[in-house]
Amino acid sequence: MDRFAQKSATGSTMIDEGFTLIEMMLAVMILGVILAMLAGSFSVVAHSKARFESQLNVDHEGRTLLWAISNELRDSVQTTLFPSHVLLMGQGQIRNGLPLDNMTVSTIDLSHTPSFDGFGAEISVIYSYEPNPDHTGWFLLTRAMQSGLLTRPGTPHSVIIADNLLSLHIRYFDGNIWNESWDSSTLPSGHQLPLAVSIDLSVAGNDGRPSNFATQVTLPMAYEDW
Repeated sequence: MDRFAQKSATGSTMIDEGFTLIEMMLAVMILGVILAMLAGSFSVVAHSKARFESQLNVDHEGRTLLWAISNELRDSVQTTLFPSHVLLMGQGQIRNGLPLDNMTVSTIDLSHTPSFDGFGAEISVIYSYEPNPDHTGWFLLTRAMQSGLLTRPGTPHSVIIADNLLSLHIRYFDGNIWNESWDSSTLPSGHQLPLAVSIDLSVAGNDGRPSNFATQVTLPMAYEDW
């Protein structure tokens, strides 16, 4: 009897130290709430990381475009040191209520293939745009180039350098005012280039939000005969 009582007492003690069904359900509910909170936090962090990386890519793209256009403008050809083809033409246009300009410039940017005279090859570069068929309101910014040393240049091949262009506003400073367009062929020799060019660029991120970039470029060769 004493042994039976002792076993019963031991069994009763083991039952008292266990968990009831209600306690188990509460524990599962609390665990579920904690996991849901963690999942929400991970989702926010993942979306923030993706958005930040997307913004970094857009910033890099915009700054690269400005850097490339600025370099070619700085090396615009206008010099009496050797024969050159002075060419800078820009036309202001409006699409969807936003400026979308095009520009053609002759440049001796040293990043191009050198010519026999030791200077940079004279290249005519054309920046233009066309609608992006995959995104309404977006445009494809294209760049084409051809040698200015050719007497009969063919049709230049265009390369897409941005597929998320929203606006491109280029203005030209003649020493007095900023002009919305420029045509070097109508200007006298030695005054065919503006003193400075202003570039305002807007590109879209993956979420469609615009990112704006701007710079002003001084054209060193334009000062030679002014």
